[in-house]
Amino acid sequence: MAYVDSFVLAVPKKNLDDYRRMARKAGKVWMKHGALQYMECVADDVQGGKHTSFPQAVKLKDGEVVVISYAFYKSRKHRDSVMAKVMKDPFMTDMNPQSMPFDGKRMFWGGFKPIISL
Repeated sequence: MAYVDSFVLAVPKKNLDDYRRMARKAGKVWMKHGALQYMECVADDVQGGKHTSFPQAVKLKDGEVVVISYAFYKSRKHRDSVMAKVMKDPFMTDMNPQSMPFDGKRMFWGGFKPIISL
């Protein structure tokens, strides 16, 4: 059964070009190690909510935008294998959290089992 990782974060709009460059490299790393597809998406129609929302989840600040990322795999076992390789890749091990184009402390992620796929 397929498996999906999703990442949600806030990126300062002024850093979107830097983020895009970093994300393109990250996507290539995921694909090199076996992900079936990698996608980065910037919020286009995302509203704040009364109780919960994407902006609230990342504690969105003025001048920032929500970004979501997805990596697709054949199965949870395949994902675990790919992620083990990704985490050992020099792109990840050499990454300096201080130079990231976003605040990693407000990023969240998780793995998901699809229940419907059309």
